Amino acid sequence: MISFEHRVSGTLFGCAVGDALGLGAEFMTYEQMREWYPHGLTDYDQIIRDAHRKRFSKGAWTDDMDMMLCIAETMIETRSLNPRAVAERFKAWFNERPMGIGRTTYSVLKFKDYVDSPQKAAEVIWKLSRWRSAGNGGIMRTAVVGLWHEGIAKHAEEVCRLTHYDPRCTGSSVIISEMIHSLAYHGEIISFERMIEIGKRYDSRIEEYLRQAKEAESVLELELDDKSRGYTLKTLAAALWILFHVESFEEGLITIVNAGGDADTNAAVACSLLGAKYGIEAIPERYVIGLDRREKLFEIARRLRAVLP
Repeated sequence: MISFEHRVSGTLFGCAVGDALGLGAEFMTYEQMREWYPHGLTDYDQIIRDAHRKRFSKGAWTDDMDMMLCIAETMIETRSLNPRAVAERFKAWFNERPMGIGRTTYSVLKFKDYVDSPQKAAEVIWKLSRWRSAGNGGIMRTAVVGLWHEGIAKHAEEVCRLTHYDPRCTGSSVIISEMIHSLAYHGEIISFERMIEIGKRYDSRIEEYLRQAKEAESVLELELDDKSRGYTLKTLAAALWILFHVESFEEGLITIVNAGGDADTNAAVACSLLGAKYGIEAIPERYVIGLDRREKLFEIARRLRAVLP
């Protein structure tokens, strides 16, 4: 039986490993993946050192995991998911000029009064997009919210809206957080009917992507490398497809990374789910040892577990 402690660590390390290996495929089409990694991308050592990737050290994660750690550290320090406390950490992180930060997140966090009115800032940026912006910057960091012991939907909504206000973003974040919670606390995947029900509370467009995740025979059918690659519902479908269709952490990691597109985010979310399902011991050791800041992550996982029931 997989312990709760191992599921908590698995969620965090799953996100970090997915993000770090996925960096090697970020922004690539499936055809470009076949060109640069003809035998598939399976290890950090293989990651090409082009203008984008050479900025990161081997085994480094990106903004996806950075923002998840902002949330985790808030949970540890305040024993809560107070939105203002999370916003303060987001702003402090932003002020350090992190690499790889998404366009929507950047636009929201640069507001001078962001900490005082974070959700208002997010709403303003969303309206300026003519209500079209539904990037995956909210879903990428939401798995850790699911490790909290209560009020998952409310907390996921609030944390998502600190940068991403669109209901497709909040709905997809709630679904992933609720799934993490069910896996970590009960060892169960929530039913498809329940996911449909959750999605309908937020936006009718979510159901189509949930059905894709369930019914597609291959992850390639989701076309993760097309122009909508940073769309929150693409990432939702990709992560759930992996959860539904693979039989091990490594299989899921390699499958999602080598599909290309916004691979670091897709893999971060998918592998958080797999980590919660299978536990940290199911993550091949080379991926854990190869992480650039693994000792920091072990410490955060230990401290986080200490504040959970």
